[in-house]
Amino acid sequence: MPVYSLDDELIFPHPILREPDGLMAVGGDLSPERLLLAYRWGIFPWYHEGQPILWWWLAPRLMVRPGDVHISHSVRNYLNQKKYKVTFDQDFTTVMQRCSSVKRVGQEGTWIMPEMIDAYTTLHQLGYAHSVEVWEGDQLVGGLYGIALGKIFFGESMFAEKPNASKVGFVTLAQHLDKKGFLWIDCQQDTPHMRTLGADLVEEDDFLAILRENHAYIV
Repeated sequence: MPVYSLDDELIFPHPILREPDGLMAVGGDLSPERLLLAYRWGIFPWYHEGQPILWWWLAPRLMVRPGDVHISHSVRNYLNQKKYKVTFDQDFTTVMQRCSSVKRVGQEGTWIMPEMIDAYTTLHQLGYAHSVEVWEGDQLVGGLYGIALGKIFFGESMFAEKPNASKVGFVTLAQHLDKKGFLWIDCQQDTPHMRTLGADLVEEDDFLAILRENHAYIV
């Protein structure tokens, strides 16, 4: 399959035209209009310094229903004892910055570069991107951020500097989304961390159906 080169036109190829590794397009920009179109299709940007913007569509897709998020005994203890305070949308840009500084196994550098932070902060100001902050006293010790469109929360990244901080944030977010009637949390990458929280793989056809039901404009 060819990798599509994007220009100024706001369009993406259909996800079935992606490369085997999930890469489907190169170029374009990080404008709010393009990012929102991408997420409606389940597409996300992921690239490193020195590379052009790379757009990905992964399937099978790791997802979880908010009401099905697994709460371990240790995390439940943290919640019951209120060891951390959790807030929403109180410090979006700082959460992204802290996510960008996390050292990840097998990965050099970060994809959360300054232009990504600027672009998602704009989406936050427009009401689409949201953050979860986890506090120990007045110290930010964990958090995550993502995009809310329709009834899907598209998770992007998280960080934790104290035990269970990101899990407490994720569980609290899931409970909030469940009350709001959200149907899915998209976890993007298949990781052991997200598996422990109850996420499982959704096959390509099922993921496309979920996006259609979410008004993703897929034909």
